[in-house]
Amino acid sequence: MITIGVYGGTGSGKTTIVAQIVSEFPTSEIQVISQDSYYKDNSHLSFEERCALNFDHPDAIDFELLCQHISDLKNGKTIAQPVYSFKTHNRTEETVAVSPKKILIIEGILILNYPKLRSMFDLKVYVDANSDMRMERRVSRDITERGRTPEEVLSRYLKTLKPMHQQFIEPMKVHADVILENHQNSPPELSQLIDKIKSLSS
Repeated sequence: MITIGVYGGTGSGKTTIVAQIVSEFPTSEIQVISQDSYYKDNSHLSFEERCALNFDHPDAIDFELLCQHISDLKNGKTIAQPVYSFKTHNRTEETVAVSPKKILIIEGILILNYPKLRSMFDLKVYVDANSDMRMERRVSRDITERGRTPEEVLSRYLKTLKPMHQQFIEPMKVHADVILENHQNSPPELSQLIDKIKSLSS
């Protein structure tokens, strides 16, 4: 199994790019795990307290569980991946069974911030997009998919997302094996990246 980390700021286009990569391979050979599934269990907190948490800080992620699950997959074991709810800001009681495949993509904004996890990647791909484009995409997504108000999303972006990007995400660009420039609404050219993944997995 080869393990690929796809990271970059919120709204950079990671999910769309990962979907394009996945479409180039048989479903029996490739799978994706999202960092978002591994937010820590905050059941001990009230809903109001969970709403106040900084979900864009590395401390919000259960990296140890994520690393353990990747290790299990590499060793041929099936994992019980957590299911996270953005409406309740907490894990649900459900899990999803994920079995090992030839190619594993881990996607998320903070996956390079944990050295142990960073060392597990065979290929690290940074998706770069300018701040205006990222804000536009994030606002659109959170309103349509997560039921947020425009004011709530914009306030969160300026108070939390932007400073966290500058502190924790942008500096991780130095670890990238591949940098994808994604500053436009049209997707970037991925043929060289696809060829590289095919070469690594052959």
